[in-house]
Amino acid sequence: MIWLAVVGFASGIISGMGIGGGTILIPALVMLTDMNQQALQGINLIYFIPTAVIALITHMKAGNVEKSVVKPIIMYGIIGAVAGSIIAVGMNSEVLRKIFAVFLVFMGINEVRKK
Repeated sequence: MIWLAVVGFASGIISGMGIGGGTILIPALVMLTDMNQQALQGINLIYFIPTAVIALITHMKAGNVEKSVVKPIIMYGIIGAVAGSIIAVGMNSEVLRKIFAVFLVFMGINEVRKK
């Protein structure tokens, strides 16, 4: 239980920075629990809502939100979220876990290669 609190706190810090707490939350929950990937991603989505709202308010107050870009991103993001959640729910948990792992590896490589 203590580890879950530590993971929640650490992913909250990352979420507040705008990086995405799920990059810490989902792998940690994979290691700490025996839930399937769909359940873990569902937990991440529920976790994301309050942390994103707090981070959004903070970043808006600081003037870090370019409002002209927001509408198209939200519109296409909603369409992508519907498609992605339909695909994820019907997908084998192990395949979904491997796809997520590959995504994290590519994101990590991309960050290391940035100058």
